[in-house]
Parts: sequence; structure tokens; C-alpha cells
Amino acid sequence: MAWKATHRFARISPRKARLIAGMIAGRDVQDALNILRFSPHRAAVMVAKVLNSAISNANEQEADTDLLYVQEARVDPGPSVKRIRPKDRGRAHLILKRTSHISVVVEQEEI
Repeated sequence: MAWKATHRFARISPRKARLIAGMIAGRDVQDALNILRFSPHRAAVMVAKVLNSAISNANEQEADTDLLYVQEARVDPGPSVKRIRPKDRGRAHLILKRTSHISVVVEQEEI
């Protein structure tokens, strides 16, 4: 059985968050938490919160948390917030403040 948790509309670009999500995919839950704890990236904090939420979801349904592993860690693009930056001679440039949908799926290993 698999348990899922998501963080929608996270204020980080998907490109940055995918670097972190790729590091924990397929790993044991404790290894993934250690990687996220010592990672200097800002996205590691967001992914760690989602991972802890997925572990809690599994724990509520009485899964053995020692046998959990990260089946899937996915980051999809969310809507972009558009802002305008004034430039010289009355021009304006568009700035996209990107958002992400972070989802983590944990599953229990079969013994």
C-alpha cells in the first residue's frame, strides 16, 4: 500500500525543487530524511515537510515506518505569478515568480 502527501503552490521554481526530489526518490525513508536535513538547498525544507507528512499518513494507518521507502518524489509546475519590472526608456519586462506542486509517495517494503 502507498501513502501520498502533497504541497501545492510552493513558492519555489520546479527546476530547483526537482534537484532535491531526485536525490531522495527510491531511498529508504530514514536515508531520505538525513539527506534532506543536511542539504543546503531551500527546497530541502519543503520536501522534508512533505515527506514527514507522508510518513505520518502511513503511521496513522498502522504501517511499519521502519520498512517505508520513497516510491516517488515528483515536482510539477504550478501557476506562475506575473510581475512587471520597470526598465529604461519606459519599457517593462515580465518577471515570472514560479510555483511548484511537490508530491511524495511512500510505500512499505514487502518482506
